[in-house]
Amino acid sequence: MSKSIITISTHHLIAVVLLVSLPVFFVACSNGRSWYSAVEPAVQEAPHETSLDQEIRSVMEKGISLEERKRQVPVIEAAFAKKTTPERARNLAALCYIKTLGTPFTPLDMAEIALAETGGHALSSGATSSMGAIGVWQLMPRQARIHGYTPEEMRDDEKCAEAAVRALLSKLEMADGKMDLAKKYYCGKGPQAEAYLRKLKRIRKGLLAELAASGAVAMNTPAVIIR
Repeated sequence: MSKSIITISTHHLIAVVLLVSLPVFFVACSNGRSWYSAVEPAVQEAPHETSLDQEIRSVMEKGISLEERKRQVPVIEAAFAKKTTPERARNLAALCYIKTLGTPFTPLDMAEIALAETGGHALSSGATSSMGAIGVWQLMPRQARIHGYTPEEMRDDEKCAEAAVRALLSKLEMADGKMDLAKKYYCGKGPQAEAYLRKLKRIRKGLLAELAASGAVAMNTPAVIIR
C-alpha cells in the first residue's frame, strides 16, 4: 500500500514539474530565433578560418575577382613609377591592393586618388597641402583623428592608406553607394570638388587603357608562373 502511494506521489511530482516547466519551455521556443541569432556567427564561421581566409571570402562575396585585383597591381606600379622611385612605386601599389581587400573598392580606386592628390609631388609621404592635408592620400588632421589615427601617422604610407580607405567608406555611405559621388566628397564640395572629380576620371581613363593593353599583351604571351 505504501509503495503505491509513493509511486502515485512520484507521478504527481513529475506532473507538477512538467506543468511548471512548460511555460518556460514555450518562452524559450518563442525566443528561439534571437538565441539562434546570437550564436549563429559562431556556427557559421569555419573552424580553422584564418583572418586572410576571412578577407578572401569577403572579397569573393562582393563579386570582385582576386585575379582582377592582382591584374591591376602592375599597371598601378607602372603609373606610380612615372612619379617616384621603382621601389616606392612597388610598395604603394602593394598597399592599394592589400588595403582594399574586403572593401567595395579596387586597387585602381586607391591609385587614382593617390595620383590625383600627390602625383605632382612624387607621391611623397611628406606632402602637405596649403589646407593642411597630409600624406600620399592627403588626409586632413581632423579626418585622421575621426578614423582613429594621429595626423603624424599620415606620414606613414600604410596608415595613411588605411585612413584613406576608411574615409572613402564613410563618403560612400554619405553618397548612398554612388562611387563617383563618394570620391567627389573625398575632396569636399563646390567647384573644387567638381574639378577634382574630372581629374580623377582622366586618371582612371589612362589606368584603364593601360589595363586593357596589359590584358591584350597577356593573351598573346605565354603564361609565367610566379613563385
